[in-house]
Amino acid sequence: MGGSESSFKHGATGELAINTIDQVMHSLRELYQLRVFENQDPYRVLIRTILSQRTRDENTDRAAAQLFAEYPTLDDVASASPEELEPLIRPAGFYHVKSRRIIAVSQMLQEEFGGVVPDKMKELLLLPGVGRKTANCVLVYAFQKPAIPVDVHVHRISNRLGLVETRTPEETELELERLVPREYWIELNDLLVQFGQTICRPVNPRHEICPLADICACYQDILEGNP
Repeated sequence: MGGSESSFKHGATGELAINTIDQVMHSLRELYQLRVFENQDPYRVLIRTILSQRTRDENTDRAAAQLFAEYPTLDDVASASPEELEPLIRPAGFYHVKSRRIIAVSQMLQEEFGGVVPDKMKELLLLPGVGRKTANCVLVYAFQKPAIPVDVHVHRISNRLGLVETRTPEETELELERLVPREYWIELNDLLVQFGQTICRPVNPRHEICPLADICACYQDILEGNP
């Protein structure tokens, strides 16, 4: 690929990758404040993350607020029925599935973990319906442990920038763990998610105001007339 010397080539590694990542982090830190969810309460962060699957942040906010207003603790949720929780979490969508999942997770935490959310990936993955993205979110947003949650925004933006060439979030996670300095891991998801919601949108990305346009492989391809 041609274009400006500062543009990032797809799949580039080494010093070029580190320099690009540094520029990405510096620019996004200037634009966005890191957010705190559920006062970093591990149980609430876990349940909120489950509710957030396949829905928008504003829907998650509403569902989580309604749920915890009526059922504020792990024990409360564990003893509830799906029919009691469904109206509260309905804004998050897929509320039949999610109500059963958060009850099952709560009950397993009671029975297997003494009512405490584990802070290790291996143990988090034992919980019903918890995959790597959810587990990584708990590590980052509840425990402030270095991890890289990869959702649709992180996967899309990492490929658009040319940081990675991957087909799945799982592949993206592995590549980002290899490329991104560990000091950035805790911040990366939140900054890229906010960037993906406001500028690097799935459809009609706002190239005209993008602070990363000059290092974005996708935008350089557009300028050069490549598909």
